[in-house]
Amino acid sequence: MMLNSVKQLLALSVLLPWALTAAAAGTHSEGAAERLSDLLRDYGTFQASFTQEVADDRGLVVQETEGKLRAKRPGLFYWETRPPANQFIVSDGKTVEVYDPDLEQVTVQELDEQVSVTPALLLSGEVEGLSDVYRVDERVLGEFTRVYILEPKSEDSLFISLTLVFFDGELQEMELEDSLAQRTLISFGGIVLNEDLPDSAFRLDYPEGVDVIKGLQ
Repeated sequence: MMLNSVKQLLALSVLLPWALTAAAAGTHSEGAAERLSDLLRDYGTFQASFTQEVADDRGLVVQETEGKLRAKRPGLFYWETRPPANQFIVSDGKTVEVYDPDLEQVTVQELDEQVSVTPALLLSGEVEGLSDVYRVDERVLGEFTRVYILEPKSEDSLFISLTLVFFDGELQEMELEDSLAQRTLISFGGIVLNEDLPDSAFRLDYPEGVDVIKGLQ
């Protein structure tokens, strides 16, 4: 698996129609990046199940998956999709392992600077200085819902916009749009915040005999 594929797999997200409306109508909110950092910084650990849909540029769903994830600061991340698209992605903050049971293959890559600012790692990596990396807009919908729209400042980014939806302080939804107008859609459920997780929960166990492809520099 090529490095770009690993990066795309790490770019998690989801779509809500009204969130897109908020993104279109939103204007830059002073202090939005700091408020978003404050919300994410409180997540020492994050566990959830998820449903994910990938839609093409015409809005047609081309892939649907379910799975679970867990994240722990600093730098620990675990992502699993269930069959028939069974796959595991694990990061220790320095490297990324991608295990595909159907291919009997594990790919190991360094977590370079570009990957380290992808949406997935907002849950486990550093959240200081978001305004250095993103233009951040904020919308308040009702008493409990906040929507943050992030647009990367770098022209080399893996996505055009990212929308994070919080309800009562919990991250419920994410939305990602890439340069081809493709959207990946994720909705979280069964959310558990700040429960103690051992580092062993972020290690991959795979059978002997699988092919291990290392792309480390």
